[in-house]
Amino acid sequence: MSGYEPLNCLKPIADDIWVVDGPSIRFYGMGFSTRMTVVRLKNGDIWLHSPTKISDTLQAEITALGPVRHLIAPNWIHYAYIAEWQKAFPDTRAYAAPGVMARAKKHGMKIRFDEDLSQSAPDAWAGQIKQMIVEGSKIHREAVFFHAASRTLILTDLIENFEPKNLSWPMRILTRLGGIQDPNGQMPRDMRMTFSRGYKKLRKAVEQMIDWQPERIILAHGRWYDRDAVTELKRAFRWVL
Repeated sequence: MSGYEPLNCLKPIADDIWVVDGPSIRFYGMGFSTRMTVVRLKNGDIWLHSPTKISDTLQAEITALGPVRHLIAPNWIHYAYIAEWQKAFPDTRAYAAPGVMARAKKHGMKIRFDEDLSQSAPDAWAGQIKQMIVEGSKIHREAVFFHAASRTLILTDLIENFEPKNLSWPMRILTRLGGIQDPNGQMPRDMRMTFSRGYKKLRKAVEQMIDWQPERIILAHGRWYDRDAVTELKRAFRWVL
């Protein structure tokens, strides 16, 4: 149980954008819920952010939306299922945030990445989805995205927001200590320490997110924010603003 059932199915957010809640995974011995964001571009192509585990029914649902063309590995932790989607959709292009390819190679995973993500969107989705790489950390560099038409900010691990009702009691303690428990989800404290010398770069990135004026924020882990996005950004990053 992830707490976000039904799993492996499209859940509409706004026009041409959906989320898919995937099965829980184990990370550092703890159970983490997973979430993918699906966007249909103006030409009908499908863009998948942080792909979750593929299933036959999910594959069929997404195929019905349009051709899957773009697979996004937004940070050094979120790439595990890229290869499964490449196998199912050989014509896709896979995009990697800084650090992804090195970590995949280190763990012996054979994944083809076609393009590096950078501070500006490639032609394939320029003008529709804005993007940037959040810098300042010694370890964690994350690509964040803003779907302009729906005013949706798409984050991965920069904010985590686990709901206590979905957690075992040890996880309730750990998420509270880690600063990632709903309703006060934030950047995990261990990740925050990796920005010890890069606060100015992080602050600049958060200010850019606020300037985009999103209405909602999709997160990879825990409850996402379906309203008051700017207020949530200012709350979650008050320690750096």
